[in-house]
Amino acid sequence: MKKLTIAAAILALTAGMGAAQTIRMGTEGAYPPYNLINDAGEVDGFERELGDELCKRAELECTWVKNDWDSIIPNLVSSNYDTIMAGMNINDERKKVIQFTQAYTPGLPSAYAALAADTDVEGDVVVAAQTNTIQASHVAETGATLLEFATPDETVAAVRNGEAEAVFADKDFLAPIVEESNGELVWVDGFDTIQLGEGIGMGLRQSDTELKEKFDAAITSMKEDGSLNELLKKWFGEDAMQFE
Repeated sequence: MKKLTIAAAILALTAGMGAAQTIRMGTEGAYPPYNLINDAGEVDGFERELGDELCKRAELECTWVKNDWDSIIPNLVSSNYDTIMAGMNINDERKKVIQFTQAYTPGLPSAYAALAADTDVEGDVVVAAQTNTIQASHVAETGATLLEFATPDETVAAVRNGEAEAVFADKDFLAPIVEESNGELVWVDGFDTIQLGEGIGMGLRQSDTELKEKFDAAITSMKEDGSLNELLKKWFGEDAMQFE
């Protein structure tokens, strides 16, 4: 009887420890409106709000961890956190290292911005892009010279200071910068809407299949009740691409 009581206590404790597991959500905090650090020093943006809601629906306790983009996948694989929510497009190259949930954005467009609308972005020019992005891979396949930077803000600064003739990034990231530049930066003619990738998803370790299933179910529920589309409109505007 005593052995049974001890065994039951150990089982209850083990179950309690499992229930109390905290999922660490990794993000960059430097790619608004997807993710950013607000004035209070906290992770904010579309992915913070979405991630918190997904954790709630999946009945998971989650915290947020900031990590630089250039090491964000290695640190996931090394278990420094459990997910990546950082504006990361789903593509075959990344699937060799990590797995993804279903996309929580439609296939959002990328775009070129420059000081002149007639910039030949596929000719003998230098184009800035953030390192380890699908945009950087795309530029490398064109006739342009790729200039990579660790952060997205540095790619824009490179155009402004003359290091690069154009920048190539997610259009939603560039749109407010172009709009607020008062004509200094403009969209490149014919290159202002380029579809790349399969959409943005949450990255997880290959072994975390159960966690992937929980987040996939939560994303599906938000698509079905329309709340994901509402978040897309809130953070990307009324004209944002929507899930049908």
